[in-house]
Amino acid sequence: MSNQFEKYFSRRKFLDFGLGSVTSIIGATLLGRSASAQDETQSNGHQMQSMSGHDGTMMMMGEVDHQRNGFDPLQILTDWDYGEVSQLDSGQTLREYTIDAGDIEIEIAPGIFFPAWTYNGRVPGPTIRCTEGDRIRIRFRNFGSHPHTIHFHGVHPFEMDGVPGAGDGEIGPGEETIYEFDAEPFGCHLYHCHALPLKRHIHKGLYGAFIVDPLEGRTPAREFVMVMNAFDTNFDGGNEIYAVNTVGFEYMRRHIPAKVGERIRVYLINITEFDPINSFHLHAEFFDYYDHGTTLEPTSRIIDTVMQAQAQRGILEFSYRWPGIRHGDIML
Repeated sequence: MSNQFEKYFSRRKFLDFGLGSVTSIIGATLLGRSASAQDETQSNGHQMQSMSGHDGTMMMMGEVDHQRNGFDPLQILTDWDYGEVSQLDSGQTLREYTIDAGDIEIEIAPGIFFPAWTYNGRVPGPTIRCTEGDRIRIRFRNFGSHPHTIHFHGVHPFEMDGVPGAGDGEIGPGEETIYEFDAEPFGCHLYHCHALPLKRHIHKGLYGAFIVDPLEGRTPAREFVMVMNAFDTNFDGGNEIYAVNTVGFEYMRRHIPAKVGERIRVYLINITEFDPINSFHLHAEFFDYYDHGTTLEPTSRIIDTVMQAQAQRGILEFSYRWPGIRHGDIML
């Protein structure tokens, strides 16, 4: 086991879920519980979806162990990965990354565990950030139990597309490859595994945000990345747990702080599998929306709800006029 592999995966239980194997059938249940407890949890999961309605009064009891998971949804909001930066002989900025795929059991709601496939031990994977025109070089290593790839949304040569039949195609367990291309266009993009079956590899957790900043930059703002995702805990082709950045209801339990009058920018990505669309609704304010983030002028102005298809993304910009809930000396 390499040092890089140990960094992400050594503290967790490894899962071997071969397609059609007995262990994959076990993995389709909620791990670490009796059959009756699993049935109850799955039933309650559906109940929580229907009861956590528009008024936002419902949430799950208990807390997720983020230290055990190895990642924290609050940190994911602002955890930008700019890579290892150097200059090519041409003067072009080079950003180098190492991304490892591996199988990890993660807690997606209090007491509910999911046999995930991950990039760098987290779901979503690292938020790759760069500037338009930068050279991106990704060393991808597969420590998982199935073939995987990385497919970046953006402009790049065919052989760098990370799909079966292009370039190296699927990267088998124990293998590695290099993806290299210039980052374009600017915008809010994503990357994900494109190995087959595609929906299985995505819903198991192999995806992340890919943010490309325009050369001229954007107006200063407090920035967050929000990846809307969901989990099919009983593997019946329908989601039981819905979340932003993986842990259900986490931002109800620990609010995201903001200041009155402060410009807020949200990089919003929908990677929810098994549902054709997902929506984002903002309470008490309206926002401007930049579809795919590829323009410097809003594509929609003064709206409070946006719908995104699978893999669609965009940028929201807004500021609050009124303070929210007081927590100690902090007004949220």
